[in-house]
Amino acid sequence: MFNKATFALGAILSAGVAFAASAETIIKVGHGAAESFHMHRALLRFEELVEAGSNGEIDVQIFPSSQLGPDREMIEGVQTGVLEMAVPPSSFFAGWDPAFAVIELPYMYASKEIAFEVLDGPAGDGMIERVGGQGLVGLGWLELGVRNVTNNIRPIATPADLEGVKLRTMQVPAHVATFQALGANPTPMNFGEVYSALQQGVIDGQENPLAIITSQRFYEVQSYLSTTGHVFAVYMPVISQPFFDSLSAEHQQLIRDSMAAARDYQAEIVAAEDASQLEEIRAVGVEVLELTAEQRQAFADATEGVRLQYRDEVGAETYDTWVAAVSAASGH
Repeated sequence: MFNKATFALGAILSAGVAFAASAETIIKVGHGAAESFHMHRALLRFEELVEAGSNGEIDVQIFPSSQLGPDREMIEGVQTGVLEMAVPPSSFFAGWDPAFAVIELPYMYASKEIAFEVLDGPAGDGMIERVGGQGLVGLGWLELGVRNVTNNIRPIATPADLEGVKLRTMQVPAHVATFQALGANPTPMNFGEVYSALQQGVIDGQENPLAIITSQRFYEVQSYLSTTGHVFAVYMPVISQPFFDSLSAEHQQLIRDSMAAARDYQAEIVAAEDASQLEEIRAVGVEVLELTAEQRQAFADATEGVRLQYRDEVGAETYDTWVAAVSAASGH
């Protein structure tokens, strides 16, 4: 079947080839975030390390801001080999393998540190192996962040405050189920359309990490922010399996090592910027409500049914393994 989107993607990609005639290998990398976002800056470090480490034999070209299409299309591009690499949120892989939904279930981790301990351990490694069956090689994890709610209706201090709020979510069933459980009206939408939908009042609010709320300037079209911290989300960089297999063992290792170094660099950026982002959002007049642990617990309790519902969806064994890893990382 002819796919117009894939054809358009191919046209954009072939245009990049002319500029890189000197390098033997080109790696085009697509993602959906803005250039000021920490993940993009981490990928620039990846580009630098790969190009230097390969003595210019590999040319890495990064296409931010959904230039190569929405996340799902980019993953399909990597699966079919039209695109070498993409960096989508891990939740998109649940479309091919339901097990991936477990990573971003609501209120799964008490902290980011616990989440990364699970992702970097055997449970997370098992997830990375699972994309092998999809024609992809997983290259680890990059931070997307702790997701928080913004809206134009009222401050969100309790689940009841979300009643009827038309809230953009990612096209991820577990996220939709989470906000249905909290009484909101979840509205899945491609990331690139969110700003104008908020501006035009098509939706009342959205939910994203602070670094995305600032890099996409959502604060310009929102009145309230609540640090609900409902989901911790990560990106999973993937590279086309046939393409990766065609590289020398040295270049394969270089790519893996460079991505690991990029993630360390990203962690430094995030640590330096987190506090200043809340201030930046406050400074433009958004009313910021920082929830207490008790307030957040009310949201966690209200979404318990979603976590349990997904035990069946994800598969009991995968779910229980993940929850056990979270417990171990939490010291329970």
